[in-house]
Amino acid sequence: MRVVRNAVWSVVAAALTCAPALAHPTSPTLAAMFTRGDYMEAAKEAEGAAGADDLAFAARALLALCMTGSNEPDAAIVDRASKDAEAALKIDPKHEEGQLQLAIALSLKSRKMDVLDAWSAGYGDKGKKLASEVLKADPDNFYAHGFLAVWNVEVRRRGGTVGAAIMGASVKSGRKYYETAARLAPDDVGVHWQYARALAALDVKQYGAEASAVLDKALAASADSHVERIMQERAAKLSEALKGDASAAQKLARGML
Repeated sequence: MRVVRNAVWSVVAAALTCAPALAHPTSPTLAAMFTRGDYMEAAKEAEGAAGADDLAFAARALLALCMTGSNEPDAAIVDRASKDAEAALKIDPKHEEGQLQLAIALSLKSRKMDVLDAWSAGYGDKGKKLASEVLKADPDNFYAHGFLAVWNVEVRRRGGTVGAAIMGASVKSGRKYYETAARLAPDDVGVHWQYARALAALDVKQYGAEASAVLDKALAASADSHVERIMQERAAKLSEALKGDASAAQKLARGML
């Protein structure tokens, strides 16, 4: 049973892609860089500052660079982001943003790995555990709720009914996490976009109407940064696709970040 659990986790971890969590830099200059999309420059400067907040922010910037690109995430950049997040956690093992950035980086690392390789690498269920630890310390962390909303839906998609049952995941649980995240951060583009994308990737025929309604919220939210504008553009593209062929829309959702 343990082997099966780890194998299922390795599959679903590869599917989890979320917008970078909110890490707070110690310099307003870094925040400005991030807002306009100068992610590599922001990461380099934050890494030089080397505090826990700065390192978590560096990871956030690097992951934003990966997720706003038109190609598959660069493995070297994802690895650099995970090391920055780990460095933040060495300074402060309970650093919430460090935990969330590491969870995202690990999910991206395993994106192109097969089941056994991901399992052997030890990625397993670490992402979920990291997000759950954040919620224990901070029950109102909307980003952790958003991460787990996507996790539940993606486990259902990648693991099927058996895998979801083994892992204790369900669309119902995902919806509850999403509803909490949306209540806490109703104007956050990423919360709505990622959940809608996950639903559409799971089953457009069954969840297309729900996904469309959530996408409307993503499109109505304020997009105040480069990464939010990219997510909103993708939300608009998927929203339009959902008005047409269901299979094409589902295929589109599965290829999006």
